[in-house]
Amino acid sequence: MQNNNSVIGFILALTFVVALILALLQNGLKPIHDKNEALYSKKATLAAVADHIDGDFNKINNDQIQDIFDSQIKQMVLNSEGSVVESAELESLGVKGGMAENLDLTREQKKNPEDRLLPLYVYTKSDGSKYYIVYTRGKGLWDEIWGNIALEEDLKTLAGVSFDHKAETPGLGAEIKDNKEFKAQFIGKKIYDDNGNYTSVYVRKGGAKDPVHEVDGISGATITADGVTEMLQRGLKAYEPYLKTIKS
Repeated sequence: MQNNNSVIGFILALTFVVALILALLQNGLKPIHDKNEALYSKKATLAAVADHIDGDFNKINNDQIQDIFDSQIKQMVLNSEGSVVESAELESLGVKGGMAENLDLTREQKKNPEDRLLPLYVYTKSDGSKYYIVYTRGKGLWDEIWGNIALEEDLKTLAGVSFDHKAETPGLGAEIKDNKEFKAQFIGKKIYDDNGNYTSVYVRKGGAKDPVHEVDGISGATITADGVTEMLQRGLKAYEPYLKTIKS
């Protein structure tokens, strides 16, 4: 009986020590994890304007990503009415850091549309041209999908996109992220018609019929493609109040 108590005591002590070590490691590594996650998110944002970055975007390193964000990106946070929310107000709302990159986008998605905060990044190229990068989030086949969408200065032409997902099927729905040809189709597409009416961009099963507002879908990934269409329609529309203020 005494031996059993000793064994149990040893196991409990060992469990406590291991748990303590793991907790210390987690706390120690958290700043590194948070920094890497932030850089990953920034690179995904810049991927929407990859064709307009000086140099080869595929070879860009973390220092260059941060440098672009520091020197060529203007960050803004918008409310549902299209007004810019200042840093001090964001801090008061619990957005620590008070910038677009500090938004918890998963949390924002869970809010009612009228209560959401929207990140906006304005990228200024070395030649002075500007690109407006907006963020969208939706639902794929299995879980969430999201994307960064870059608009030209006319605010109606897509300059590029980057998509990502949580659990889409490799080789099928996951192609929204992995297939360069799929993403390249969006460049030059219009989100308004000739009369100024909002149209967004559609991912069309069976092939695009409207070369201005549609792109070809992905074989075997209809539900994910429909999710991209819905995400773009709703997500881009959310920025329209602000875009109208710039146009006017």
